[in-house]
Amino acid sequence: MNDDHGDALRPKVKSYMTRDVSTVSPDDTVGDVARRILESDHNGFPVTDGRTVVGFVSARDLLLADEDASLFTVMSEDIIVAHPEMDVTDAARVILRSGIQKLPVVDDADNLVGIISNTDVIRSQIERATPEKVGKLRRTLEEIHGVSTSEERRTVRLADLTPTQARVYADELEGRRYELERGLAEPLVVIDNPSASGELEDDGTLVLADGHHRVMAARRLGIEEMDAYVIAIADHVALGMEETARKEGLESVTDIEVIDYTRHPLVETTQRFSEE
Repeated sequence: MNDDHGDALRPKVKSYMTRDVSTVSPDDTVGDVARRILESDHNGFPVTDGRTVVGFVSARDLLLADEDASLFTVMSEDIIVAHPEMDVTDAARVILRSGIQKLPVVDDADNLVGIISNTDVIRSQIERATPEKVGKLRRTLEEIHGVSTSEERRTVRLADLTPTQARVYADELEGRRYELERGLAEPLVVIDNPSASGELEDDGTLVLADGHHRVMAARRLGIEEMDAYVIAIADHVALGMEETARKEGLESVTDIEVIDYTRHPLVETTQRFSEE
C-alpha cells in the first residue's frame, strides 16, 4: 500500500521550527556568551561558522570555563540535528531519548535554517486542525443531517464567529500566542450554516467548531481575521453545537470565559490528591 498520502499529512519540522535563530561564533568568548544567556530567555545557542553548524553551547558548558576562553574550546561538537522535512514525531523521539531541549535544523547543505525545541514539539500536538479532523467532521455532518457539504480555505473575521465552547484556559493561551507570533498557528475549523429563512440578506452563521484557544489568543494580540478550514453546508440544518451555544449564551467570541490556570480541572485534581 502506498503511504505517500499519509506521509504528506504528518506535520513536518519545518512547520513548527523557529526560523529566526540566535547563534554564536566559535571565536566568541565564554564571558560574552554567558552574558547573552543572562540577558535573554535562551539557555544555549547553536555555534555557527558562517551558516554551517559546528557545535552547540549550553549554559552548563560555560559553568566552570575561563571567561576569556574561546567558545570552540568548550562547545559540544558531537551534536544532533534535524532536517526541515523530518516528521515532528521523529524529532520528538530524538529529543526524548537524547534528553536535549533543542535541535538545530539544517538543510541538505548543512546550513542552519531553524531550531526546534521540546516546547515546539508539544505545541505541534495540541489543538491541531488536521485534514483528517476536518474530513471526519464533514462526513459526520453529512451522515447525521443528510446534507451535502463543501470545504474551502477562507479568511474569517473573528467578530463573525459563533463559539461553541464557553471557556478556555489562560495557560494554554500563552502557547497559542507563541504560535501566532511566529506564524505557526493552525487554521480554525468553521461550519458555514446558511440561514433557515433562505433570505439572501441573511448570511447565516459561522460556527466555530475548533480553535477557541487560538481565537482568544488572537484577540489579545489585536488580530481581527484568521485563516480557517470552512465546511459549507448546502442547506440550513439545526446543529446541536449551535443549540448548545445558544443555551449557554454564546453569541460571539467575547462571551468566552478565560479560566485561570489554577482553576484548570487537571490542576484542581492534582491539588486534591496532594492534600489527601
